Amino acid sequence: MGRRSERLCKRGQGDIAGEGDVIQVVSRAFDVLRCFEGADTRLGNLEISNRCGLPRSTVSRLTHTLTRMGQLVYLPRDQKYRIGPSAVAMSTAMMRGLQLRNLIRARLQEVADQIPGTVGFLIPDRFHLVYFEYARAAHTLGLHSTTGSRIAMSRSAGGHAYLAALQPEAANAFLTEIEREEPEQAPVLRERLEASRTMLRERGYVISCGVFSPHVNGVAVPMWSPQYQTHVVVNIGLLGAMYDEQRIHDEVAPALLRLKDVIDALVQNAESGLVAVGQGAAKRARPDGKSLQATRRPAPSHSLTMSDTRRRQGQAPA
Repeated sequence: MGRRSERLCKRGQGDIAGEGDVIQVVSRAFDVLRCFEGADTRLGNLEISNRCGLPRSTVSRLTHTLTRMGQLVYLPRDQKYRIGPSAVAMSTAMMRGLQLRNLIRARLQEVADQIPGTVGFLIPDRFHLVYFEYARAAHTLGLHSTTGSRIAMSRSAGGHAYLAALQPEAANAFLTEIEREEPEQAPVLRERLEASRTMLRERGYVISCGVFSPHVNGVAVPMWSPQYQTHVVVNIGLLGAMYDEQRIHDEVAPALLRLKDVIDALVQNAESGLVAVGQGAAKRARPDGKSLQATRRPAPSHSLTMSDTRRRQGQAPA
């Protein structure tokens, strides 16, 4: 493994802008693409400039190049851009693990049907978390997100849990980077970091009350993903008027920990070549801890345990 690859493994995701070996134009091109939150989003150069904090002249050059590459499409009538066919093709290729996503979504929905809140499986994207899958109770009020929605790390229990799961060196590097790039997020994360670490260590989850909204409380648990080589997060958002912190400890956290174990098994099995067999197997992978029936595909000759992987990546156990 080369020196750059070793540094990326040690440092993890998120901390890139300050690195001398990062090609800034590539980093900025991805910043531009991140501005398009959905396939129907239409943005002009000025709007993109405001969203990603880049000079308009720089944005103009980047959007021109991305359009030539098919990552964006220019709409002459609107004088705006939208996501292009090449970006859609790339995202479609990444969605091949649809069976795993369906299983995860079903597990999230089972919990959402029992607890009147929103249940999400999130993956990190620099200073935000993105809902990889999402479920909510039909009668839930005041909590609205969808698959693909982005939420700032500082405004989510999931973000606090993610940061708490990092080793101190990686967490400090993350905070230094976010202070430079999005300074409004850093104080909340830094202020709550030690309390989040303590709760994660002692209870296995993190609760954050009122960070998303004064009326919303959340609880989250991180887990290590061999596929993405980073922590991913399962979280539950609830109305504070119905669930205060003590009630979350008593009633919601146990269900979340069971859900985490089920999803963790699904993620690890998918990485190891285990796939669910039909709908019957999917029904058996329940948050009550019952096992998932699976069949094995040919596996690699050597694999790392989760703890070995975390040690190599400089990550703390979830």
